[in-house]
Amino acid sequence: MFTEIDGLNINYIDRGEGDCVLLLHGWGSNITLFNGIVEQLCPHFRVIAPDMPGFGDSDEPADAWRVDDYVDFTESFCDKLHIKNPIILGHSFGGRVIIKLVTRENSPVKADKLILTDSAGIMPKRSAKSKLSTKMYKAGRTIMSTAPMKALFPDAVENMRNKRGSADYLAASPIMRQTLVNTVNEDLTDLLPKIKQSTLLIWGDRDDATPLSDGQTMEKLIPDSGLAVINGAGHYSFIDNPYTFSRILASFLNI
Repeated sequence: MFTEIDGLNINYIDRGEGDCVLLLHGWGSNITLFNGIVEQLCPHFRVIAPDMPGFGDSDEPADAWRVDDYVDFTESFCDKLHIKNPIILGHSFGGRVIIKLVTRENSPVKADKLILTDSAGIMPKRSAKSKLSTKMYKAGRTIMSTAPMKALFPDAVENMRNKRGSADYLAASPIMRQTLVNTVNEDLTDLLPKIKQSTLLIWGDRDDATPLSDGQTMEKLIPDSGLAVINGAGHYSFIDNPYTFSRILASFLNI
């Protein structure tokens, strides 16, 4: 089904009755990946999950967004669907949005509990080699962007971007590429101690996108939190081992 939020056509699902569980998906994903979680929870809760702007069947924003823009969207979405005091589950980028949402002063969304699975939000430490590579890339990009070099090598800058870009970056539109850059470069570590909700952290021990060490850091910094590790699972732990994930979720939600 669809609704309009701040001029954008937003695809979402709304199933079940009772207390609300809001699901926020990760970058480059959409609500279909949550099908297993929805089927588990909808007999017990009202389960709502939007394709966030720029993903799935929802409209792309007109300009590049930052994390705060997605927080604004989430607040507007909750208001439109009369969502109050939800339990919020977020995967990867969805977790990043949740962290900013629940630590925003005077937010109208008052989350009851949180579930962060393989969540983003912690800036990875960069090696000296990585820093040098970035400096060389920026220098090369500056040189190749000059008028004479652009005339001789018109595709050089784009080719340089393609060689350095992640799969998510390369698959995105120009607006969503800049949105990705805006969001991944925001470190939310300092916000973690401000989270007041009881928080379940679920992580795959083989997650190579948001490593297990991120989950361990979140467990240390979020006051009322606990970390459940799923052995053998990667960044999509709820897909890699749905049985174990569902048992952990059921225990936390008392179902």
